[in-house]
Amino acid sequence: MKKIYQNIEAMRIALQALAANKSRGILTTLGIIIGIVAVITTMTAANGLGNAFKESISSIGSDVLYVSRMPWIIQGDFFQYRNRKNIELKHAAALQAKLPQAIAVNPGTSASRHLKYRSKVLENNRIIGTTDKLIVVSDMLPETGRFLIPADVQYKKNVCVIGSEVKDRLFGTTNPLNKKMKIGMYNFRVVGVMEKQGTGMSFGGPNFDMRVYIPITALTKNFGSRNRNFDIAVKAPSQESLADFEYAVIGEMRKIRSLQPTEKDDFSINKMDSLMDAYNNVMGVVLLIGLVITSVSLVVGGIGVMNIMFVSVTERTREIGIRKAIGATQRAILAQFLFEASAICILGGLIGLAIAFAITSAINDQVMPASISPSIIVVALTVSAITGIVSGLMPAIKASRLNPIESLRYE
Repeated sequence: MKKIYQNIEAMRIALQALAANKSRGILTTLGIIIGIVAVITTMTAANGLGNAFKESISSIGSDVLYVSRMPWIIQGDFFQYRNRKNIELKHAAALQAKLPQAIAVNPGTSASRHLKYRSKVLENNRIIGTTDKLIVVSDMLPETGRFLIPADVQYKKNVCVIGSEVKDRLFGTTNPLNKKMKIGMYNFRVVGVMEKQGTGMSFGGPNFDMRVYIPITALTKNFGSRNRNFDIAVKAPSQESLADFEYAVIGEMRKIRSLQPTEKDDFSINKMDSLMDAYNNVMGVVLLIGLVITSVSLVVGGIGVMNIMFVSVTERTREIGIRKAIGATQRAILAQFLFEASAICILGGLIGLAIAFAITSAINDQVMPASISPSIIVVALTVSAITGIVSGLMPAIKASRLNPIESLRYE
C-alpha cells in the first residue's frame, strides 16, 4: 500500500512539473509527435495498400483455380515456361466433361483493340473474351443491363459488356445500353455495364474498370484464334475441398495434354493465395524498411526527451535534496522522473495519434481504403511509453543517486 501511495505521489509531482513548464514540455513532445505520426502513417499505408490489393483481386475468387500456360508469379528460370504449348479452347470443354463436380468451367482469352463511339476513341483497350460463366467464377456483376448469356456465346454475337470507366470515358452522360461501339473494325452492341471494381489494382496492375467483355467465340471469330492462348477458370465445389480439387484438375489436365508419368506439368495452376503470398512477402520487407526509416525520427525524439530530462534534473537538484531530506527514497525519486518522461512521450503519442487519424482520413477519402486499427493504437501508445521509460531512465537514475546534503547546497 505504501508503494502504491509513493507511486501516486511521484506521478502527481511529475505532472505538476510538466504543468509548470508548459512551453518546454510542448517543444519536447514535438520529436515524439513526429516519430509517432511517421510510424503510424507507415503502418496505416501498408494496411491500406493491403486492403486495396485484396479488394482489387477479390473478383479472382478464393475458391477458383486458373489453368494457365504460365504461372502468375514466376520463380526460377523463365525459359522453362517459355516453350510450353498454349492452353486451347477445347481443353476447357474436356475439363468440363471430366470434372462434373466443378461448379463452373470458364475459358478466357484477351486482345488489345481501339474502342470508338462517335468521335471518342480509347486506344489499346483490354478486350476479354469469356462466357456467361464468368459471373459464376468471380464476384463481378453488371450494374446496369445484363451480362453475356449462353446464346451470345453459342451464336458468336457481337455484343459486349463494358467496365464502368469505359462507360464514363467513352459515353460520358449518354446511356450506353443498346448503343453500338466499334471494337477494332467491328461493331458491337453494348448490353451491360459492370459494377465499379475499385482502383486498387492501379498500383501496377490491371484496371478491371477499363475492360470490355465479349463472347469468347466472337473474339476468336473477329480477331482470330490461330496461336491464341487461353486461360481456364475452374470453380471448386467448396473452399474446403480446394486442395483435393486442385489435384483432380492437375490429373485431368495431364491426361488432356497427354503427359507421361515421368514428364513435368506443362501448365500452371494459379490461385488467389499465390498472389496474396507474393504480396505479403514483398510488403513485409517494404513495411520493415519503412518502419526502420521512420523509427529514426522517434529515436531523435527520445534523445530530445533525454536531454530535457537531464536539464530538468540539474534545475531541480535542490528540490530533490529537500525531498530526500524529508524521507523520499531513491525509488520514489526514480519513479518521479520516469513518470515525467513517460508522460511527455505518451502526450506526444496521443497528439501524434490525433494527427495520424486526420491523415488516414484524407488517405481513405482520396487515395485508398485505409484505417487505424485498434492494434496500431495499442502499438503507438506502447511505443510512446517505452520511449519515455528508456529516455528518462538515465536522468532518473542520476536524480535518484544525488547526495541530499550536496543537493541542498546546490545554487
